[in-house]
Amino acid sequence: MPGSGEARFDRPGADGGPAVVAVAVPPGLRTEFFGETADAAAGEPEVGVLTERLRGLGRIVVVDDPRDLPALRAAFARADVVVSSWGMPRLTGELLAAAPRVGLLAHTGAAIAPYVGADAFARGVRVTQAGQGMARSVAEVALAFTLALLHRTHRYDHALRGGREWAAASVAPPRHEVFGARIGVVGASRTGRAYIEVVRALGARVQVADPTLTAPEAARIGAELVPLDRLLSTSRIVALHAPSLPETRHLIGARELALLADGAGLVNTARSWLVDEDALLAALRTGRIDAALDVYDAEPLPLGHGFRALPNVLLTPHQAAGTVECRRRQGDIVVDEVERYLTGRSLDHEVGPEALIRVG
Repeated sequence: MPGSGEARFDRPGADGGPAVVAVAVPPGLRTEFFGETADAAAGEPEVGVLTERLRGLGRIVVVDDPRDLPALRAAFARADVVVSSWGMPRLTGELLAAAPRVGLLAHTGAAIAPYVGADAFARGVRVTQAGQGMARSVAEVALAFTLALLHRTHRYDHALRGGREWAAASVAPPRHEVFGARIGVVGASRTGRAYIEVVRALGARVQVADPTLTAPEAARIGAELVPLDRLLSTSRIVALHAPSLPETRHLIGARELALLADGAGLVNTARSWLVDEDALLAALRTGRIDAALDVYDAEPLPLGHGFRALPNVLLTPHQAAGTVECRRRQGDIVVDEVERYLTGRSLDHEVGPEALIRVG
């Protein structure tokens, strides 16, 4: 896939010519999603399997910088399909008007609200996303966080790196195994279900709070359905996997954090939207609970943020979905969806206007 050009193919587009697929994905992410790598000696891209499949669908027009509005307008003017990634402005208003032929937006991530507007749906643009590809990697990071909090490895690491003496660095709250531990899961989302699967495989007893779930449905995925307050007060680890909806804004606030038992841990690989960050920081400063976080209100996380100095907090920079396997699954989903669309088949990961209420 050329870095700033196009290739010609035979599948029909909206005007009867070859379909045009505009790929608004930066070069680095194109490598991760589609397997395209640069050959430094020849100065040409090395085509991966998914890139070869994408090329076979029609004429590919690449926009290296998805924030470049003039480049987007030029590419979208003749596109039948848009492949979007993080950083692209919303396909709405003037940008939508500049894309008269676009009938599908295939997003490489999960949440589509930042990348498409209601007017696109009203015009009949179909939208698909690759969130399913992210579930396993995020669930595994949540599992890694869970094990770290149970065994207090983050506290030991902080103490040793901070220069504390061996004996002092060896002091931590009681530690526990995941086998037999009661783990609470807030939200039976795709990622929530993947997390339930991996912690159950290690012998955890899982309870779940989700207003969309019935008790029999919870039992089928190996969890007990309980009210949120009970989950918070009885779980050794609470893992957040709920969607970012208006009603889930600060679902976990000061009152809810106070329900956590002494020594409990909070895992958030979902969205900071779900937690009152000020209340969480205040609770963590007491040392009563621990937390492992991959998401924050402000990203990048400011250098002076209180989370950075606390020994009872494990931090990662919003990278839970960044595995090689995850990115390739996302690319595979996108290519499959584009192919289905251009060959008139049903889409497996299509979302409607209701997805716009999800925040970020």
